[in-house]
Amino acid sequence: MSVSDETSTVTDGIILSDAAAAKVKALLDQEGRDDLALRVAVQPGGCSGLRYQLFFDERSLDGDVVKEFGGVKVVTDRMSAPYLGGASIDFVDTIEKQGFTIDNPNATGSCACGDSFN
Repeated sequence: MSVSDETSTVTDGIILSDAAAAKVKALLDQEGRDDLALRVAVQPGGCSGLRYQLFFDERSLDGDVVKEFGGVKVVTDRMSAPYLGGASIDFVDTIEKQGFTIDNPNATGSCACGDSFN
């Protein structure tokens, strides 16, 4: 495997629902910037060992996996990608809960807070 400055686009990886893409697009429109992407990463921490991070990022890192959903770029770094393959991100807006949810088939367990998995 060679190291390059180019990002790769794959057919598998994270899936962003239409509702999540619309919410991300609305948030990006509020920011007034078209150079940002939604970065989804996995970091050590939380009750179960790993924690999800979702944030807007303007950087392009070596080995990034990039997908586009409804005009929204979703970027995952190469270290997080194996943990997030097949994961789907949705946005729920109900009386009980509002926010992004992640359904990750790679998670063997999670804690009650829902922010952490293993």
